Amino acid sequence: MVGTRTEPRYAGTAVSAARIQHFAAMVHDSNPGYWDDDFARRQWGGLLAPPGLLMGWLIPPPWLPNGRPPVAAIAIRVPLPGTTFINAANDAEFPCAIVEGDRLHLIEEVVSVSPSKRTRLGIGHFVQTCDEFRRDDGTLVAVNRNTLFRFTPEAQA
Repeated sequence: MVGTRTEPRYAGTAVSAARIQHFAAMVHDSNPGYWDDDFARRQWGGLLAPPGLLMGWLIPPPWLPNGRPPVAAIAIRVPLPGTTFINAANDAEFPCAIVEGDRLHLIEEVVSVSPSKRTRLGIGHFVQTCDEFRRDDGTLVAVNRNTLFRFTPEAQA
């Protein structure tokens, strides 16, 4: 699956002030870009989405009224052994601000899959992905590089 890219997956809702401010409140972040409409509009064109909320905009809800199951991230769909996974590394770039009202979509790509590795956690594979987040107009707003370790815990092996 290395080199495989997904079709765009669209967020169900636009970036919203309510979610921006809820996230900022949960982490006690008083950045005026998250709270002050006038300031944020002058600086970025709208309330600024916190970088830590990036992946949250595209996480599919666990249930939808149309009955379709949520689509798993591409890293989970790589056909490898392993009963669980952990996030091993994450690096995000933001070439453009994400602001209230933006409608985002995501394209995921499998960058690499390691040979089988033994770690203190168990035997597994590192799966590297690169996710591109874009606005509806095609503007690239974020690139997220992620490494998951998919493994079977040592106690279960």
